[in-house]
Amino acid sequence: MDAAQSRVHYLSPPLPVSMSEWYFHIANLDHFWVRRRFDVMRHMADHVLRNARRAAEIGCGNGVVQRNLEDSYGLEVAGFDLIDGALQKSVSRVSPLYCYNIHQRHEEFRAHFDLLVMFDVLEHIEDESAFLESVRFHMADSGTLLINVPAHQSLFSEYDRAAGHYRRYSMDALVQVVERSRFRVRSISYWGMPLVPVVLLRKAIGALQRSEQKTYSSGFDPGSPLVNRCLGQLARCEPLPQRICGTSVMAVLENRA
Repeated sequence: MDAAQSRVHYLSPPLPVSMSEWYFHIANLDHFWVRRRFDVMRHMADHVLRNARRAAEIGCGNGVVQRNLEDSYGLEVAGFDLIDGALQKSVSRVSPLYCYNIHQRHEEFRAHFDLLVMFDVLEHIEDESAFLESVRFHMADSGTLLINVPAHQSLFSEYDRAAGHYRRYSMDALVQVVERSRFRVRSISYWGMPLVPVVLLRKAIGALQRSEQKTYSSGFDPGSPLVNRCLGQLARCEPLPQRICGTSVMAVLENRA
């Protein structure tokens, strides 16, 4: 049994979710998009991250965000997910891992966390309001939620379907969704503006693919270290925060309880 597998606590049985497990074979600590997303997180929420005491990530997957926070902030981040294979492949070092359905609302987690991270999860959820209410159950009254979602429904493509996305979000649409669930937006930004042409190309190529796996892998796998480095350099060529456009939206939210 490897270290990650031995750390998984089973509070809920594993369940199928609207999420492509191919992601966990491609997303790693060196992936240009993973690195840029963490850079944006640090830019928008460095003070929050430095002062967090009890943190958790909802939809932690294979632990790349947990590992980033461990290495950069010395922060232990409880990881919640329902995909057992992803939890067992976690690259986090010390953070606890839970196979856990947040709708279960385990009593030990009631109002427990002053920081929750939910990156690229909400677009996989059909009932956003019910899910966000369960998220709030886990947050301290003065807690902060960091959220990231894919941007602009006009960019929705076969790649999104293969990934298990129900939708993409404009900045205004995300604000409306979270405010209905009693969150207050502290700061919000598009990011990934230089990558919009790449996503448009992905949309065109994805329409020609004949299998979901090829659609997903061709849309997310940079293919070579050189391309990965070039895309990483390109992704950084934008000001933050910005309200123009991007491939993702990131927001820092406060609990209004």
